[in-house]
Amino acid sequence: MEPVFPFTVVLPSRSQGTLTHALHQQLRSAILDGRLPADSPLPSTRRVAEALGVARNTVVTAYDLLVAEGYLIPQKGAKPVVADLARRRATKPSKSKVDIKESRFAPIWRAPFLQPSPPRMLPERSFRLGIPDHRHFPHAIWRRLMAQTLRRSSREQSAYAPSQGIPALREAIARHIAFARAVTCTADDVIVTSGAQQAFDLVARLLVTPGQTKVAVEEPGYPPVRAAFAAAGAQLVPLPVDDEGLCVERLPEDVRIISVTPSHQSPTGVAMSLRRRTALLDFARTHDAVIVEDDYDGEFRFGGRPLDALQTLDRDALVFYIGTFSKSMFPSLRKGFVVAPAWARSGLITVKHCADSHCDTITQSVLAAFIRDGHLARHVRHMRPIYAERREALLDGLRRELGEWMEPIPSEAGLHLAARIRKPELASAIMPKALRFAAGAESTADYAMTREIEPAVTFGYGVIDPGEITAALIDLRRALEKELGGRTS
Repeated sequence: MEPVFPFTVVLPSRSQGTLTHALHQQLRSAILDGRLPADSPLPSTRRVAEALGVARNTVVTAYDLLVAEGYLIPQKGAKPVVADLARRRATKPSKSKVDIKESRFAPIWRAPFLQPSPPRMLPERSFRLGIPDHRHFPHAIWRRLMAQTLRRSSREQSAYAPSQGIPALREAIARHIAFARAVTCTADDVIVTSGAQQAFDLVARLLVTPGQTKVAVEEPGYPPVRAAFAAAGAQLVPLPVDDEGLCVERLPEDVRIISVTPSHQSPTGVAMSLRRRTALLDFARTHDAVIVEDDYDGEFRFGGRPLDALQTLDRDALVFYIGTFSKSMFPSLRKGFVVAPAWARSGLITVKHCADSHCDTITQSVLAAFIRDGHLARHVRHMRPIYAERREALLDGLRRELGEWMEPIPSEAGLHLAARIRKPELASAIMPKALRFAAGAESTADYAMTREIEPAVTFGYGVIDPGEITAALIDLRRALEKELGGRTS
C-alpha cells in the first residue's frame, strides 16, 4: 500500500504509549514545519487507519484534536484541510476591533495615568528610589524562620487565615509600631495587606462614593496613591507642598479625604511641621474629613527626635495609618498594614475579604516571628548608620559638586532626598544630565498631576555606596560645566 502521508509515520507499540497521542503529535509537527502544506486535504480516516494498522477511532480522535487546536479546518461532507497558519499569524485585529473590545472596560481603566510604567533597566548600584539594600539583610535568620514555619505547617491542618491577617502578625505589628513610631493601637486595629498599595486600594473602596467624594492629594505626590483613589471614582484635588509639607491652608472645605506622607514626603522628602499637623487634624475634625497617613519609611530617622505620627496626635479617630515592610526589609515580601479607626474596622475587613480573602499564612507566620524575636528592630538599628553615611555623602556631594545649580531640600528621614534646581530656567538643560549621570534619580515632575511645580531631582540612596555617590556627582558636575559653561554666572 502506498504511503498516506508524504513522510513516514512511526507509531509505538501499544504497550509503549498512546497511539492517538503519537499520531497527533507527528501530524501537528508536519503542519508546523510545512510538510503538510496549507489548504491541502488530509487522507480519509479509514484509509489512514488501514495504512497504519490502527483502529479508525484512533485516527478520528487525532484529527478531532487538530481541528480543536486550529491546525485543521473541517469541511462538511469532505476531508479536513490544513489551516494556513502563516496567514493567520500575519493577520492582526484591526484597530477598530481592538477599540470595540476595550470599550468594555470601565472608563477609568483606560486612563493613561493608571497604566504601569515599564521597568527601567538600571545598574544594581544606583540612585533608584524606594529600594533597601538586601546585602545587609539577615538572610540566614529569615531562612531559619522560614524552615521552622514550613516544618510546623506540614504538621498542622491547612485552613484559610482570617481576612485581616493572622493574630500573631497583627499583634507583632501593633507592638512594633508602638515602639518604633509611638502609634497607639491593638492587634484588633491592624489589618494586614499585600503591601501598602493594597492598603490604599482598600481604604479608597471603603470611603469613596464614585463621582462625589473629593480627595486631596499632595502635588507632587506618590502616583500609586492617586491611582487607587481615582480608580475608586474619587475627584482628585492636588494641593501644593512646601518645606513644611502639605499646604493645609489651601484645603477646600468640601474635601472628605486627605492623603499625606507627613514623616517623609514623597518625593520631596520634607517632613510636615507640627503646626501643619495640628492644623490638618483640626480641619479634619471641623469638616468631617478623614486622613490617610502613609508612613512608608519613617523608621529611618537621621535628625533629632521624630515628630509624632498623625495617628499618635489624633484624638477623634480620623486617621488611617498605613505602613509597609518593603523599605525596612525587602519589596518582594509584599506585606503592609492599615491601622484603622475602630468605627471603620469592620467595614475595612469586609472590603478586604471581598478583594482578597486572606494573605498567605506562611510568610505572615515568618514575619510575625521575625518581628516578635526582635530581628526587625535590630536590622533597622543596623541599617540606620549605613543609610546615614550614604545620605551624608549625597548631601556633601550636592553642596560641594553641584551647589552652583542645586539646593538640597530639608529632609531628616527615609531613603531618598531631593534637590531643587536653583534657576528654573536652566531646568531643561540640567535635568537630562542629572538623570543620565545619576542613574535611577527621578524628576519630581514625574510625581505631579500638573507641571506647575518647582523643578527638582530626587536621589535614592538605599542601594548605592558613598564612594559611588561621590563619583557620580563629580561626573555630573563635569557634564554640567561643559554644558552650561558661563551661562550660570
